[in-house]
Amino acid sequence: MRISSLFTSVVLAAGLFTAAASAQDYPTKPVNYIIPFNAGGESDVAARLQQPVWEKLTGQPMVIQYVTGAGGAQAWSQLNGMEGDGYTIMGTNLPHIILQPMAQDVGYKTDDIANVYFFQYTPDAIIVPKDSQFKTLKDLVDYAKANPGLVTFSGSGTNSANDVAQTKFDKLAGVTTTYIPFSGTSPATAAVLGSQVLAGFSYTTAAISQGDAVRVLAVAADERVPSFPDVPTFKELGYDMVGGAYRGVAVPKSTPEDVRKAVSDRLDAVNKDPDFIKKMEDGGFVVINVPYADVPKFMAEREKDYQATAKLMGIAQK
Repeated sequence: MRISSLFTSVVLAAGLFTAAASAQDYPTKPVNYIIPFNAGGESDVAARLQQPVWEKLTGQPMVIQYVTGAGGAQAWSQLNGMEGDGYTIMGTNLPHIILQPMAQDVGYKTDDIANVYFFQYTPDAIIVPKDSQFKTLKDLVDYAKANPGLVTFSGSGTNSANDVAQTKFDKLAGVTTTYIPFSGTSPATAAVLGSQVLAGFSYTTAAISQGDAVRVLAVAADERVPSFPDVPTFKELGYDMVGGAYRGVAVPKSTPEDVRKAVSDRLDAVNKDPDFIKKMEDGGFVVINVPYADVPKFMAEREKDYQATAKLMGIAQK
């Protein structure tokens, strides 16, 4: 019995040592980075900017893969069935992983997602065609007040960051506008360019890609976005709106704590790389640093905010 117990103790100790060593040396092989959306979207663009910096700093490949469908829910509902060794990580989005389970059964709950790091957000922005009658946000608000419901906003999907932004804006501005969801940012932007709608709730990244074809009336950031130095923030104009689509990285729930932290630490190093920061800002992204230890507080703040907005959106709280 003593020999057996001693053998068991040695095996357990060896296992713990191996786990600790693997976390300390992480990564020692390629990492699979799953994006829950199609190639070419903001989540993919951000991951593609992370990829070379990760490989430079860690010396290991980052392999980007796609599991698409149901606005990201297809991938998130599968996450916890994957191996929790730190070598499978997945992109996550807010408000998606909060509002989706709140609105309906999507195969996962918000608490099922083990986020380890949040690294950026794409600020919401109101865009109009370059020849629009609205030269400023005040022009649009004045028109909306005089014509309730006639200002139409395109946006990327239902219960998305754009949907949330339009709901919050209506409340803050004291107006009633009409939100028209599209299947993604590209068709929503096309609706603005084709004058199918009067304006669009979009993102700074999408506005950059359109160049002079659109006018940006305001951005939902704490400070002016470097790519749009002449465009005021909502806060400058008297509306307390900061946010957009927040993006982070999660791991399967079976992933040990030390490995979760190791993944977070490597992503944090990527996020602090000067070249990475410049490319992100040039692309219209706002870089944020929310490491693993700060994720619970960050998520609690976001959940409180989205739950309040969900009531205005008519989403039943589950």
